[in-house]
Amino acid sequence: QVQLVESGGGLVQAGGSLRLSCAASGTIFSINAMGWYRQAPGKQRELVAVISSGGSTHYAASVKNRFTISRDNAKNTVYLQMNSLKPGDRAVYYCNAEVVPGKAVGWNECWGRGAQVTVSS
Repeated sequence: QVQLVESGGGLVQAGGSLRLSCAASGTIFSINAMGWYRQAPGKQRELVAVISSGGSTHYAASVKNRFTISRDNAKNTVYLQMNSLKPGDRAVYYCNAEVVPGKAVGWNECWGRGAQVTVSS
């Protein structure tokens, strides 16, 4: 079993910053891609940013140049630095990871429970 636990959400004024963290624990041999998704009220879950095991990144157009994704492979942790936050960034942010539980086996997609981010105008 693998658990992903997010932290760092909260309430911030427009223009402010927050940093989300997500730590994976449990039966982990390695982790492929790690990413952040978000779901605003009444909307579908959408990709925010993803980072490969080698450090390649991809961002949604709406957050590019404002958000930065990074990871610490030794700690099985992924981060999302969010700057210049806007009211439209308000959502529950979910951590996602492709976890390989053992040698020579396939990966499993794992999700965290989510962290609320609220941006006041």
